[in-house]
Formats: sequence, C-alpha cells, structure tokens
Amino acid sequence: MAMIPFDNRDGVMWMDGAMIPWRDAKVHVLTHGLHYASAVFEGERVYSGNIFESEAHTKRLHRSAALLDFTIPYSVAEIEAAKRAVVAAHGITDGYVRPIAWRGSEMMGVSAQANTIHLAIAAWEWPSYFSPEARAKGIKMTVSKWRRPAPDTAPTASKAAGLYMICTISKHAAEKEGFHDALMLDYRGLLAEATGANLFLAIDGKLHTPKPDCFLDGITRRTVMRLARDRQIEVVERHIEPSELKNATEVFLTGSAAEVTPVGQIDDLTFTPGRMSQVLYDDYMTLVRGTPRPMLG
Repeated sequence: MAMIPFDNRDGVMWMDGAMIPWRDAKVHVLTHGLHYASAVFEGERVYSGNIFESEAHTKRLHRSAALLDFTIPYSVAEIEAAKRAVVAAHGITDGYVRPIAWRGSEMMGVSAQANTIHLAIAAWEWPSYFSPEARAKGIKMTVSKWRRPAPDTAPTASKAAGLYMICTISKHAAEKEGFHDALMLDYRGLLAEATGANLFLAIDGKLHTPKPDCFLDGITRRTVMRLARDRQIEVVERHIEPSELKNATEVFLTGSAAEVTPVGQIDDLTFTPGRMSQVLYDDYMTLVRGTPRPMLG
C-alpha cells in the first residue's frame, strides 16, 4: 500500500487558535523555524482515546520554547483543550499527537525578536514504532558516529527540532546496514540514548540508565523508573561506559513512540529479552491501557 504523504491527508488540524482543514495547515518557505530550527515539539501517545501524561508533555513544550528564547502564546490549559479537540475530531482510539511551536516569517536572519510564534497540533492513528516481531526478539542497533552535544553547546534539555538532525542521519545509516536503530554516545563517549528513545541496562538485578545531563530526560523514562521502583527494582542513574554493555543481561529502550522495546543486538553484542523488560513492559501497558498486553501483541 502506498504511503500517504502527511501534507495530503483528510481531517483537521488545530493551528493558531482554530481548527482548520488538514491540507490548509501551511507555512511560508521563509519561515524562521525552517531555516534556523527555531521550533520545539512533542510526541504523545493516545491510548483508548486518552493522551498519556498529556499535561506533562504540554508543560515540557513550554519549557522547551523558553530554552529557545520564545514564549508560546497559549496557556497549558488552552493547549490541553486543543489536543483533546483534535483527538476527538479524528475519533482516535490509539494514535499519536504532535504539537509543534515555531517562529514565523516576519524576520529572516539569525535575529528574530519580532517574529510571531505559531502553534499547531496534529493527531493521527499510529501503531507500534517497531514491529511486534522486532519487539519480541529485541531490535538490532549499531553505535552511531554522531554524538549528543554538550549542554553548553546546544539547548539539550529542550525537545528542539534542530537537535534531531543527527538522529535522522544516524538512523538512516543504521537502517542501511540492516539495523533498526542507532545507539548514540554523548560528547564524552559515554552511553546516551537511541535516536528517539532512552536507554536502560539490566546489570546484576539492578536497572541502570544513563544520567540525562546532555539529552532529554524522557517522560516515559521517568514513568518506567517509577514502575521499576514500585517493583522494588533498584534504579541507578549514572554515567555508563560503552564497555559496560557486555555486563548487561538485558537492554531496552523507552519512549512515547518506542514504549518499552527490548534490544536484542548492539553491533557484536547480543541480548535476550528477559524478565525485567517483560515485567516493565507489562506494567507500562497496564498503566497506559488498563490491561497487560503480550510483547508480541
């Protein structure tokens, strides 16, 4: 089946305070957000018609904009209402919500104090990020040549569009080599994250995860850490050397899109999805859907 381009779909989208036809949601080619990456966004999952951790995502959207030195002209409550309206308009049961805010086209140059700030919210039906078969066996990853930048070189605590350029490059390179995704190191050469998800390692019965001091501290990441602690699993946030991967009995990713996805291979190292990833996957699915689901489901 041919892929339907995202600019040519039916439905509606919320944009700058009003619901408009999907195909009318357009911006000018000289928009500052396109040329200078002055845009921030969120990726949110809908389960049974409800947006998981919706307000937390909206608050982070505001924080991300502040880190890029602009203010979104809509309150958290207004954005929350708009997201619910978009999901309802499409009748989405299980899907994805994408709010994005950006600087407009009044000024074209690095300086952009006079630019209008725009906000759009789209939603669409969306199944799993990785296929059920890949999730069951564990996805295959390779280490990217690109590294997450230092926090004094980029606004690494924001979900900013420009920070994902190296993620796209890394994922494309990985897929060309037959992998599902890429594992990114940070500027120090320590383990960081995947191209769009956070990283966890099971070592000696404890759950280890890289300290998010130069990449996004994911909302799903924090949820899974809480679920692990509820299970009396000790969670250790620390700097992790790549050489420590060989000590892990299980590795998995977390994210709004990835949910809880086991990793079966990182270059020459192999892992078997086990009890910890399965239990946390079950707990996460119970939390977001109200009922556990098999890893293959």
